[in-house]
Amino acid sequence: MCTLFDRIYQGIFYLARPLLRWREPIKLHSYDELTNVFLAKKKTKVFIVIDEGLAKLKLHIPLLEKLKTKKIKYKVYSNVTANPTIAQVEAALVAYKAFGGEAIIGFGGGSPIDVAKALGARVARPRKSLDKMGGQLKILKKIPLLVAVPTTSGTGSEATLAAVIIDEKTKRKYAINDTPLIPSYALLIPELTVGLPPFLTATTGMDALTHAVEAYTNNGGTKFTNAKAINATQLVFENLKKVYDNPGDLEGRTNMQLAAYDAGLAFTRNYVGYVHALSHPLSAFYGLGHGYVNGLILPFMLEKYRPKVDKKLARLARCSGVVKDGLSDELTASLFISEIRALNKHFGIPETIPEIKKEDIPQLAKFANKEARPLYPTPRLFKTRELEAFYHELKGGK
Repeated sequence: MCTLFDRIYQGIFYLARPLLRWREPIKLHSYDELTNVFLAKKKTKVFIVIDEGLAKLKLHIPLLEKLKTKKIKYKVYSNVTANPTIAQVEAALVAYKAFGGEAIIGFGGGSPIDVAKALGARVARPRKSLDKMGGQLKILKKIPLLVAVPTTSGTGSEATLAAVIIDEKTKRKYAINDTPLIPSYALLIPELTVGLPPFLTATTGMDALTHAVEAYTNNGGTKFTNAKAINATQLVFENLKKVYDNPGDLEGRTNMQLAAYDAGLAFTRNYVGYVHALSHPLSAFYGLGHGYVNGLILPFMLEKYRPKVDKKLARLARCSGVVKDGLSDELTASLFISEIRALNKHFGIPETIPEIKKEDIPQLAKFANKEARPLYPTPRLFKTRELEAFYHELKGGK
């Protein structure tokens, strides 16, 4: 009965999806273009959300200088960490109100952009706490003008309706999903990603691949989402190794930004799956990097979906050029998973997560189950006890 309820729930969302106010962010490619947008829309006070590490690297200084030359006031908020919390969003809200902000920039990886989105949600819904916004379509109001400036090529947050936040009291990591959170503009400057440490380049790239593969293999894909997922997959396999081995490859960096963006467009419409459901609690409990855990779990989870997913995996592998034509679906799916494992090996991403504590596994599995069901239209549905077994396997050892 639970499985039937899940599939009915997912079917209702599938039918309702065309009715939502979808939009693609307008892509910009320079600070001049961005400041011209602010001036055209008469936004003279811009609130910039950035993480602590980027603030120290001063990667945002050229943006600030450009704002100054255009006489646009700004306030920088940098109390953002990996896996951002409710408290950080609430502190940003206080600072935004004190500044009198008129527009918001999320500058960085997924964490600053998520905080920027959640901040926008709180501005739009001042009487609704973040823990009441978790789930689907609970904002339903226009937020301040939002611009995403990604400095990694992975999360795709610059193209999605989701903001992922941790409730630090319960250690639950959850998503706020609503179309007003889709940024109005995405400023894509590949030079911003050149200084990333190679391992972070790799893990964020594997995050983009996970988004594409989960969106494609889920039930309910459309021509639009499938095309975006295929393109993202092809771009990751063609470019991620290149930029890992040669960080200054601007063509590769540009392609990886497009991969993350397209993967974001795909999964924001057709969701992610159990890779993310298993991954989010691990980030919340142990502070593990989101892309790192996703990349590690992706081949593991694809094996768990088999043979149900073989046909779709084979089609994705062929269409993206990862595996040549002429082989059986079963063999093609197996080779595709092997290629993912080969990427992980090249980047030094292991196959197990020893940080997992056995005593935490029941709660991890409960959180994972709550995230995945009934929302995610995954190829297979698993019970909580099965997710517990997956965590034990991922932990490795005895």
